[in-house]
Amino acid sequence: MKFLDRFFERSSRHVANTTGRRQFIAKFGSFLAVGVAAPALLPIDRTGKALAADAPSAGDPGDPTSCDYWRYCSVDGFLCSCCGGSATTCPPGTEVSTVTWVGTCRNPADGIDYIISYNDCCGKHSCSQCACTRNDSEEPMYRPFNNNDINWCLGTSSSVYNCTVSVIRGVASSGA
Repeated sequence: MKFLDRFFERSSRHVANTTGRRQFIAKFGSFLAVGVAAPALLPIDRTGKALAADAPSAGDPGDPTSCDYWRYCSVDGFLCSCCGGSATTCPPGTEVSTVTWVGTCRNPADGIDYIISYNDCCGKHSCSQCACTRNDSEEPMYRPFNNNDINWCLGTSSSVYNCTVSVIRGVASSGA
């Protein structure tokens, strides 16, 4: 037993002599910061919600092939409604991205704010029709789930971007 006691004492003293508390606290703090921040950078899988029903209760006014359509308040890319799909479905031969960015858009028919999920459709070359860049509720790059400047096709079998759909996820809370 004396051997183990001496071994651990010498090891502890060696560590204490070669490292400082501040250095340990700095490294431990860096480790914690990376560990806490890393989950926020991971992509969010919203595939199931993107395929859900998405019609608001009071109607869906506007032209889905126009950039002025109310659901496109945070869209950045080509509209699938001009590329062989619709505002909510990808064109044939493409697959919906598993990760998305989100925005909140007001439906002028009922005056309600809806949470909109923007899914990229991937697998075929860009359709290059109906390009829209609207950044009404875009957040900086360090908030990736609310940023529309990222190629969201990285979660699919092909990272080639084709177009973007906009799916209603739910009603936004009023915050009151």
